[in-house]
Amino acid sequence: MKDLSTMSVVITGGGSGIGEAAAHHLANGGAKVTICGRRAERVEAVAKEIGPNCAWVQADVTKDADRKLLIETAVKHGGGIDALVSNAGNMERKPVEEWTEDRLQQIFNDNVVAGMMLTQEALPHLVKSEGAIIFMGSVYTVRAYPGAAPYAATKGALEALVKVLATELGPRKIRVNAVRPGAVPTEINVRAGIFSEDAAMQRLQSMANHHAVGRIGTSLEIAEGIEYLIRAEWVTGTVLAVDGGMGLGVIS
Repeated sequence: MKDLSTMSVVITGGGSGIGEAAAHHLANGGAKVTICGRRAERVEAVAKEIGPNCAWVQADVTKDADRKLLIETAVKHGGGIDALVSNAGNMERKPVEEWTEDRLQQIFNDNVVAGMMLTQEALPHLVKSEGAIIFMGSVYTVRAYPGAAPYAATKGALEALVKVLATELGPRKIRVNAVRPGAVPTEINVRAGIFSEDAAMQRLQSMANHHAVGRIGTSLEIAEGIEYLIRAEWVTGTVLAVDGGMGLGVIS
């Protein structure tokens, strides 16, 4: 497996949740990590907590200028880019009757198009390093929850994208994979205005019996899956389920 301590890693959505945990975990392993987020105070606080191995930039990855700034910052901080973790995203939960075209286009832009365009921006550096790209899938692609169609559709698009990009970029020695988390505490539902923080946690805990192991996961456990896919030199085109068995459809 590749040596994490020699790597420069870009993580979008690094101010909270899975992105924050991944930044801590990879930086603790010696990687030079560059994180971004829309909320400057959050990403700055995470970077300061991690220390010199972490650089940060306020960036909205749906904007071309911000994507360029993020990649420039990562190259300066880490001497190149060995891995891109496309973690930033948003949530949309609405029944069919309440869909709007503008909002559907926005959620696809947030969750799919932005990551695709960031991949394009980072590509020359990933070619040089024979690097890795990690997208964030979702158990919603294998478990059907009413009202979650807009979000699930974006994650289904990403999981399909992984296979095509792995085939296209494989000849250039770039590996493309995704992590598919189960129920893990993050701020995505709170930021989307769907639940309060307490209600979001209560909802997650109520889903413990949807997991074969009988509990929800942690952001660190997802970060461990991300590390594996960054380092594993013979794994590409796969969606790694780190979901406590939630995708099995068990309700105990």
